[in-house]
Amino acid sequence: MLIVAIVKFLQSIEQPRRACMKTLRWMAASLCLWAGLGLATQQAHAQQAPADVSPATEQPAPMTPPPGLGAGAAVPAPAAPLSHPGRVGADTINGADTAWMMTSTALVLLMTLPGIALFYGGMVRRKSVLNVMACVVAVCAIVSLLWFAVGYSIAFTPGSGLLGHFVGGTERLWFSGLDYIKDTQKVAVSHIAPNIPESVYSMFQLTFAIITAALVVGSFVERMRFSATLIFMALWTVIVYAPIAHWVWEPNGWLARMGALDFAGGSVVHINAGVAGLVCAYALGPRRGYGTEAFSPFNLGLTMAGAGLLWVGWFGFNAGSAVAADGRAGLAMAVTHIAASAGALSWMAAEWLARGRPSLLGLCSGLVAGLVAITPAAGYVSPGSAVVFGLVAGVACYWGATGLKRLLNADDSLDVFGVHGIGGIVGSLLTGVFASKTIAGVEGSVLIQFVGAASVMLYSLVMTGLLLWLTSLCVSLRVDENAESDGLDIDQHAERLGA
Repeated sequence: MLIVAIVKFLQSIEQPRRACMKTLRWMAASLCLWAGLGLATQQAHAQQAPADVSPATEQPAPMTPPPGLGAGAAVPAPAAPLSHPGRVGADTINGADTAWMMTSTALVLLMTLPGIALFYGGMVRRKSVLNVMACVVAVCAIVSLLWFAVGYSIAFTPGSGLLGHFVGGTERLWFSGLDYIKDTQKVAVSHIAPNIPESVYSMFQLTFAIITAALVVGSFVERMRFSATLIFMALWTVIVYAPIAHWVWEPNGWLARMGALDFAGGSVVHINAGVAGLVCAYALGPRRGYGTEAFSPFNLGLTMAGAGLLWVGWFGFNAGSAVAADGRAGLAMAVTHIAASAGALSWMAAEWLARGRPSLLGLCSGLVAGLVAITPAAGYVSPGSAVVFGLVAGVACYWGATGLKRLLNADDSLDVFGVHGIGGIVGSLLTGVFASKTIAGVEGSVLIQFVGAASVMLYSLVMTGLLLWLTSLCVSLRVDENAESDGLDIDQHAERLGA
């Protein structure tokens, strides 16, 4: 009912010129303010004394001297754990962990460029392939700059007081403080990952923000204006993605404090993107000819290549979320591959039974469903459990992309909700069932997982609707019928694919 109410509200909106110009002026003023704030922040930081980590001032409890020290030898006090980003000696950085995290960052970016671009581009009609790819590239660029300006600080600093449970602070605006000081051999680290430079950690998390925004694009392809896409995705990254990432992954976030488990983005990435995509599909309405014309994919070979890049890149996505080159990263890599394989076969079997034959598109969609489902659990479950995740997700997401899609009557063009939304929900709930205390160090709770998933769904639903409305005050969300008929490649970019 809430979705229907939002859709009716959006459809009833007029777009007066005065409101559009007022909003554009407000956005321009905001950008100027941000730029001024960034310069002021960086200048202020340059004048401050280094925020180095100092040893604990309180004496620890008596300790047994390590081998090689006499009974009366003094035992060094351990360094105080970080509660905020700070600086440490460069010699405390783990080289192997840093190398793995830089590799993982590249792998996750590969999932979007060119993974998502090929995966989505192959599934749309020929006349809109370039538009989809342009949207993915542009989203990658705009999310990157916003992450540098405000997103990272909102998501991954503790914040202050009660507000800090919902949104981070300002200490890392414009990447302020992400230092490497050669003379004193000091380097900035995050309190979440003190074993690697914060510059690497912030870039790793940036790639997650990029792919989440790129996933949403699949719900409204072939009908949303390019300018509207840029405005909406910019607002959505800062106002929806960054706060949810803070709730779940920053230790001071309210879902993290509650004990919600999300190892690599089941709720932050997939449920969030799936619900946002569903709202977008409702708000823009179905494509011209939807349900009466055959929408033949341009090239499923491109889709398969994109799916392969997603599968390989997902090792960085999940195993990289261990933030170390250790046993948990190795386990996360193993369960990721097993779940993807089970998901591909599960979807294939369901489609074979329902339609009498398997398809390449089904196999590609199934492996993605398995990858999505194992994402929140990758560092918490055994390889045997990963098979269950993949098998359940393959069937559930097949239903999500077929039966549930018809029931919802939404033209979610590339099944963002059916695969990522449903797969994320399945994976989050199964994490509460299968999380092993031996592996995770904590007990899983289906109730807490449900609260976490439901909270992300509700926030993403409401805020996505609101941001679509704000975007509609600047530009029309949807292209006209002639543009849709000609294709967005020509109408939005004056380009054509091939001869």
